[in-house]
Amino acid sequence: MKTAAIVLSSLLLATTAFASGAPAAPAKPDLAKGGAIASQVCAACHTADGSRGSPANPILAGQHPEYLAKQLAEFKSGKRKNAIMQGMATPLSEDDMRNVAAFYASKTAKPGFAKNKDTVVLGEKIWRGGIADRSIPACAGCHGPTGSGMPVQYPRLGGQHGDYVEAQMVAFRSGARANNAVMTGVAAKMNDKEIKAVSDYIAGLR
Repeated sequence: MKTAAIVLSSLLLATTAFASGAPAAPAKPDLAKGGAIASQVCAACHTADGSRGSPANPILAGQHPEYLAKQLAEFKSGKRKNAIMQGMATPLSEDDMRNVAAFYASKTAKPGFAKNKDTVVLGEKIWRGGIADRSIPACAGCHGPTGSGMPVQYPRLGGQHGDYVEAQMVAFRSGARANNAVMTGVAAKMNDKEIKAVSDYIAGLR
């Protein structure tokens, strides 16, 4: 009788858990599978480890995995517009995106450098303090003093290619990139000189 009671109790607990609809914990990302996708699909533009390829393409090494997976999902859905990236992301499943994002996040990006010494002061001023008279917030307020970002919410920017950051800021300003309302609002208030200065400053952050 005691054994039967234990079995019945276990069945009732299992039934209750099933009925509650509690979601199963997501599988742990598979770095090996992510690495395979990276080498087959991503490496041509982003290099094998996602570090310091063409300045026109983002550095992926060390980026927050949640942010990378979100961007891939938005390329796939068309929320973020880029014909090449949509073509690359479309065949990927959610697990594929999580795996490749975790792979790149596990890598360490090499440090970068600002290129224009004449605009470093302006770039630092915008990064640390914003532009008060136009209600432009400090970049560091969301992305952190060193550009480390915040998982899920804000990407790591420190050391990112200045050319890539500048292109994204211009795209936010024009509306060509429309998958972040906050950045659209910030970039809309900035002129070319300010965008170029802060983008170059970001490249040297560490």
